[in-house]
Amino acid sequence: MESRKGELLQRIESDREALLDFFRRFIRCPSPNPPGDTREAAQHIRQHLARHGVEFRVIAPNEIMPNLVATFEAGKPGRHLALNGHIDVFPVGDGAGWTQDPWGGELVGDRIYGRGACDMKCGTTASIFTFLYLRELREELHGRLTLSCVSDEETFGPYGARYLFEHHPEVFGDCCLNGEPSSPWTLRFGEKGPLWLEFTVRTRGAHGAYTHLSKSATGLAAKIIGQLERLTEIPASEASNLTAALDAAAEAIDRAQGAGAAAITRRVTVNPGVVHGGLKVNMVASECVFEMDIRVPNGLDAPPILAEIDKLVAAYPEVTYRQINYNPPSWCPPDSEMAELVRANAKAVAGIDPTPNISLGGTDARL
Repeated sequence: MESRKGELLQRIESDREALLDFFRRFIRCPSPNPPGDTREAAQHIRQHLARHGVEFRVIAPNEIMPNLVATFEAGKPGRHLALNGHIDVFPVGDGAGWTQDPWGGELVGDRIYGRGACDMKCGTTASIFTFLYLRELREELHGRLTLSCVSDEETFGPYGARYLFEHHPEVFGDCCLNGEPSSPWTLRFGEKGPLWLEFTVRTRGAHGAYTHLSKSATGLAAKIIGQLERLTEIPASEASNLTAALDAAAEAIDRAQGAGAAAITRRVTVNPGVVHGGLKVNMVASECVFEMDIRVPNGLDAPPILAEIDKLVAAYPEVTYRQINYNPPSWCPPDSEMAELVRANAKAVAGIDPTPNISLGGTDARL
């Protein structure tokens, strides 16, 4: 197979312009989530697969968020590898602050600009072409390869990989490779878990000059948001091989994700991502709603965090909260067979040995 690997590398290089063209046109298919309409981007993939004679399924519990799944059986028995990538991307707002058209896919020097160029139309493109190249060699290979290009990832919504997990478990293999960006220097073997909570504060309210008549819902919200910082002090109990891997990865994590990233990889973090409250500057606010994005490190789960929140909220009868999303932190052994294969190939192709690390953000790989 070493000779085949060499041939594949040459093939990829010879297909350079075709790869770049597919990728840039992929970026030019807007697929911001919200609202999550990925039909144009999905059609771009469908047409490419069809041109190569690939049979695929369209699984769309929400018609504007299609998921594409293709599979082939190799010529010899073996294990099942899953390639997974998402089609949707973050919104761009009004486009302010961009140096290039966010939907332009412009090639400037050695960089391609556009929403999704990093997260994750590049990784999804890599999975698509990997599937196509290996499909040509399927008689020589072992096992099964499945490609899933999914929607509804950016909001952890129910119509993408989660729907496949619940209704089409056959697309999940013995191992999954997911091309979410991790930097050239790191290899993700796990991720923190997102715990999203919505808090509602309600008071009587009053005229802004009559603060003796009512507590301020926005004022109480500000106090609670500040006190929720205590959650960052809850310790996580790490397994020994996880501790060893993260100790060794600290420098690479900071290099990949910015100074300080290694420290918060192992801690609870809290972020008041959304705050809505009050009607006018001269009124005591009667309602404030805020949403907290809490990230749970490996070695910890939601119950101890929720217990601390319950203690805090008990002191404020004006406050209620509800859980709007939770996925536990997840990881696989940092020295697993696939991790070692990825590292070996990265060294052979790029001369880089990526350090295994835990992702701060969540991905569909959690499933």
